[in-house]
Amino acid sequence: MSKFIVFEGIDGSGKTTQINALHRALTERSIPVHITREPTGNSMGKQLRKYLTGEEKTDLKAIAALFAADRLDHITAEDGILDNLSKGNTVLCDRYYLSSFAYQSVDCDLDWIMALNREAMQMARPDLHIFLDVPAEQSMQRVENRGETEIFEKLERQQQIRKNFFDLFEQLKDKESILIIDGTRSPEIIAEEILAKVEAIL
Repeated sequence: MSKFIVFEGIDGSGKTTQINALHRALTERSIPVHITREPTGNSMGKQLRKYLTGEEKTDLKAIAALFAADRLDHITAEDGILDNLSKGNTVLCDRYYLSSFAYQSVDCDLDWIMALNREAMQMARPDLHIFLDVPAEQSMQRVENRGETEIFEKLERQQQIRKNFFDLFEQLKDKESILIIDGTRSPEIIAEEILAKVEAIL
């Protein structure tokens, strides 16, 4: 049975590495997998990336609303989340609505952001959120080594976002399936822990 698995974390937490590792492991086990991410690659997602990189500027509330719209399109579009799940593909997604809640509530009202995403939460709720936890100081070192930064990639903001994630985990613990992973360890050990949990729900 196909599953919807989301990877979350502050910037530089290792999501891409672990999504690719899980994709390889599931493919080796002949499990069909579809990898996707948010913002998406469609027109709304491309516009969001311009705002996030500072290439263009707009109000932070507009960014929050555009994320919600991009997410709904992501869910319902051809070759989107629901389409792939219906075809029997397990979907691995880099970021989803918990990222909107944690990142955008630094500047916007959390209840308003949740209201924007209510339809998404009802239409495509993940079977598992995997949160890769690393200290903000370590994440920012990784981001700096990467060579390019986005508007949210500042140490104090990342510290606040990490706190927001953990506040959300407490608030949503009875509604969401959340796995918190120590992201400071070697990628191989992290990948083994994630695979064991995913195999248990497949």
